[in-house]
Amino acid sequence: MKPIIEKLMLSENTSFLATTYTTPLFEVPWHQHIEYELIMFKEGEGSSFIGNYIGEFKTGDIFFLGSNLPHTFQKVSKDIITSALVIQFRDDFWGKEFLQLPESRHIRQLLDISYQGLKINGNLREYLRPFIEELEFAEGFERIILLCECLNMIMQHRGFETVSTQEVKAYNTRHKERIDKIYQYTIDYFQEPISLNEIAIHAGMSVPAFCNYFKKSTKKTYIDFLNEVRIGYACKQLIDTQKTIESICYESGFNTLANFNKQFLKVKQVTPSRYRKDFMQRL
Repeated sequence: MKPIIEKLMLSENTSFLATTYTTPLFEVPWHQHIEYELIMFKEGEGSSFIGNYIGEFKTGDIFFLGSNLPHTFQKVSKDIITSALVIQFRDDFWGKEFLQLPESRHIRQLLDISYQGLKINGNLREYLRPFIEELEFAEGFERIILLCECLNMIMQHRGFETVSTQEVKAYNTRHKERIDKIYQYTIDYFQEPISLNEIAIHAGMSVPAFCNYFKKSTKKTYIDFLNEVRIGYACKQLIDTQKTIESICYESGFNTLANFNKQFLKVKQVTPSRYRKDFMQRL
């Protein structure tokens, strides 16, 4: 299954999108689009998949994603409401010459960096929030001014981390279809046993060819990727439920508690019990 290619639905009075999507409209599978995306989560929490990055999102988080960077945000459970304010724009919506202006140099740099996926951190997240919120309801030229303010603020403060190291390629290539098919299958079935032979067959390759292909494409082994998906799910269970660590282990797709503890420590640098305890202490 290749990623869904989203297309903007713009009114005759707008040149870029700025709107809130709420459950069930928030639920979008692995997808990509030519537009750059600034997304702020207004409600809910879950796992974020951006390129080859696997992490978490929660209310208040802000991400800036480059053109054609595949991604999906999966809420922690089917029952919760999740919503996000999404701003999507093409790099030429303000005209083909705008980004070539010397004054636009920093914006060009930001768009280049965004191909790695940016997660906005700290004070910058608080500074950005009112501008993003205002942009949703702004009209006329004020919309463009506010968008430029947001982009300029991100680049000036540099309060972000890059999250993905996967090369972004055009979505109409055979390579892109294959790697996205692998990602979506893993996201859908990580709680079940997935062998290298099974995922290689799904990708239409032999096991050695698949392992080499995946490592070259994502800079990590498939087993590491699968474990990261499972650990991401386990983290949310440790925080949001009172389930035992053993039950979370098996629910996350691991077949032994020893391996779960080992892989959790490798990914998070702490044990599952320490992770839960640290979270409760922060509360």
